[in-house]
Amino acid sequence: MSETLRITTLDNGLRIISDEMPTVETASAGVWIDAGARFEAQKVNGVSHMLEHMTFKGTRKRSALAIAEEIEDVGGHINAYTSRENTAYYAKVLKDDLGLAVDMVADLVQNATLDEDELERERGVILQEINQAQDTPDDVVFDLFQEACFPDQALGRPVLGTLDGVGQMPRADILGYMNDHYRTGDMVLSAAGNFKHDQLVDLANQHFAHGPAKSIGDTQGPAQYVGGDIRESRDTEQVQLLMGFEGFSYHDDDFYAASVMSMLFGGGMSSRLFQEVREKRGLVYSVYSFVSAYADTGVFGIYAGTGENDVKELIPVICDEIGKLDQNVNAEELNRAKAQLKASILMSLESTSSRAEQMARQLMIFGRPIPTDEAVARIENVDAEAIKRVCARIFQGTPTVAALGPISHVEDFDKIEARLN
Repeated sequence: MSETLRITTLDNGLRIISDEMPTVETASAGVWIDAGARFEAQKVNGVSHMLEHMTFKGTRKRSALAIAEEIEDVGGHINAYTSRENTAYYAKVLKDDLGLAVDMVADLVQNATLDEDELERERGVILQEINQAQDTPDDVVFDLFQEACFPDQALGRPVLGTLDGVGQMPRADILGYMNDHYRTGDMVLSAAGNFKHDQLVDLANQHFAHGPAKSIGDTQGPAQYVGGDIRESRDTEQVQLLMGFEGFSYHDDDFYAASVMSMLFGGGMSSRLFQEVREKRGLVYSVYSFVSAYADTGVFGIYAGTGENDVKELIPVICDEIGKLDQNVNAEELNRAKAQLKASILMSLESTSSRAEQMARQLMIFGRPIPTDEAVARIENVDAEAIKRVCARIFQGTPTVAALGPISHVEDFDKIEARLN
């Protein structure tokens, strides 16, 4: 572990991790919670995201306006996000205002009042957010893709929830979810910037000392990738297309190899997909591949947006490129993909916010921060044989196809599956 990284665990289970950066003038601090959309029962789908919104509508110490004014009075900013496996509240301030940042994120996650009047107002805001997402085809197709990968499971449901569910969700359900999951034993307080670790621990003892310990955890059980076909016809200019397969969890030995493979295949302008599909054939404006990893599974996916008629050529080309992916992996493209991946890790270290998030997520996932040298070494160790191995593991499984838009020329699933076998 780096000499600048330190970890302390309070008696109530709160894990505190810091990275001292004495040459910067800022500090970023946040709380990451082991609670996200995959922890939700179907009847409360969207509750994690709804609770994230509601914490900003007032606490026992601060009104919604006071939350905004106090952080902006010192030139800082505060925000939050909900993902499928965690929820985060974070602030960035000048170094002398670290105490305020920790105070505010602690207040949000421990003292939210969930006022009924505020809930009804914010419910309307969230419904507008859902409607906005529904009007964004490339957002919708990712939700469709996730649903096809993990049907009838929490991991396959939308993070934002649905109009009906959010529109009717009572305060009692939100409060119950908060009481079950917002517990210090499932939280990480992470900070990076110009301060001392002992200072952060003192602040944690001051603001988190009485938090409840371990939560009930993920009651939904392990995710099970299924795959298949899902399509929605819409009157849009483009077909939004996602194709994918079951991937790897964060803990899989081939996680880094899969990340390098995805970078080589569709991670940049020099990637095989970009060069073949966009540069040589002009079939798309946007095309890329991606790896999404979770605690117990993952997905490898390919996204493209194309014209109604161009999709007839696009799908065979993508399938053909998948078939050739494990062939003739040359040293030049492999080294380029590894360089891109390493650079993304190293460049993120220049940001206090990125460092704080990276440390928190690693501590929650692996139980320890992953040293940069270790991550770089694992990327460097990926060779052509590793690329072939992960291709064999991924592409032998059942594919997933999600399509949205003018889809009349999208091939039948059985034909696509046959192309991939």
